[in-house]
Amino acid sequence: MKKLYIKRIVLLFVLSLTISCSSDFLDEPQPKDSISPDIVFGSKEGATSFLSGILRLQRTSLINDEASGLHSILFARSVKGADLIQKQIWFGDDYDYQVYLSTGTRSKFSWRLPYKIIDQVNNFIQGVEASTKINPSDKNELIGQALALRGYYYFQLAIEFGDAYASKQNIPFPPIYTHPTTTPNPFSTKEEFFDRIIRDLEDASQRLNEKRINKSYINQAVVQAFLAQVYQYTGQWELAKKNAVLAYGGQPQSVLHPEEYAAGFDAMSAKEWLWALPQSADQTVYYRSHPHAMMDHVAVAYHGTFINDNFVKQFSPTDVRNLFSNFYEKPAGDWQAYVTSKFTFTFEADLPVIRYPELILIEAEADYHLGDETQAKKTLDLLRQNRDKEAAVTTSTGSAVLEAILLERRKELYGECGVEWFDAKRLLRGITRSGNHRTPISLPAQDKRFQLAIPQEELDARKQNTST
Repeated sequence: MKKLYIKRIVLLFVLSLTISCSSDFLDEPQPKDSISPDIVFGSKEGATSFLSGILRLQRTSLINDEASGLHSILFARSVKGADLIQKQIWFGDDYDYQVYLSTGTRSKFSWRLPYKIIDQVNNFIQGVEASTKINPSDKNELIGQALALRGYYYFQLAIEFGDAYASKQNIPFPPIYTHPTTTPNPFSTKEEFFDRIIRDLEDASQRLNEKRINKSYINQAVVQAFLAQVYQYTGQWELAKKNAVLAYGGQPQSVLHPEEYAAGFDAMSAKEWLWALPQSADQTVYYRSHPHAMMDHVAVAYHGTFINDNFVKQFSPTDVRNLFSNFYEKPAGDWQAYVTSKFTFTFEADLPVIRYPELILIEAEADYHLGDETQAKKTLDLLRQNRDKEAAVTTSTGSAVLEAILLERRKELYGECGVEWFDAKRLLRGITRSGNHRTPISLPAQDKRFQLAIPQEELDARKQNTST
């Protein structure tokens, strides 16, 4: 794709792609070649197949297999923190902070994938709205899922390419597209960009209910989880808490299952998972299934990710999340001394994106920022003592409570979604690596490396469009 601004893609081509990748979602076989929009948007089933194809794009490689899917964007954030150590293979440049080039793969892919999905979503919404065959109730549900995807991927662009919401830098934000187009829109402002994100997600939340095909699809709870993350990022704590509680149901013990933690994180049937990227024998990203392919040191895979020794020390022996070992029998201080068995790699390993514990911890942080320190500690300890039966109650006060919550987020979510880097960016903190890191780094708060460079090909395409 040479031009990175959103462009109208010939629908016949798109539909041939989406139908062929998602035929298993329909009861009857579908043609392998192109299919007309009238047929696709002539029924809820046809439109659902198109939507399934968009969801499938979330695991797509767009740059010669060098990067693949939403999971690679999230894992790149994970290795940029201080808890993981990455060998100099895939994601090694992310770990080494050597990806801040406008011509680099990381910038290109982290721009291309969200805009590719947003483009498909805009075509999908236009097709559903124009359909005379899909009833209004079904239209509402379909458009709700599409709006949720669009809002979520605009949020990923904001995280990767914009300065933090709390920052005063106010650098230009990426362009916004809500309709198929052949010309580039101007860059936006932070205010405009987050207004678009929130409008899409709040609209989606109103349109959806609890129904969905499986955990790879979006229902109201998934959208509420998206909103909880966005409002956490923007510091709107009452709304962050409201949506986090709605998303997980408000009863922590009913969604926490500590026995699952050592099960390999490879099946979206896990009770703690809310939203996931599924894998099957005929729909797999093979050795691009990160974090599994990097962090599993038993399976035949990359064996590329190790654990910082200072991070390992944060886990008690009785914590179910303490899955670390000196697998290679390295001496103390060696950067390859610790690995984890948290993730099991197979070609059919599902990929977690959002789990309920994250939402419980968003609730705890919201209570802290809203001034209810007692409730924040109570919620925090519900999770801590679920994971470690020997854990004592939290007795810290003041800012130490926030530090305890942030540490628990790291312990619970390491390797999954780049939580440590995400928190450092949104809270205007730096990242300092200590212990046995291969590449020590001290990243100041609001360093320019907290956002990727706009891809040069996007800038070149805009110049070309201006000159024609």
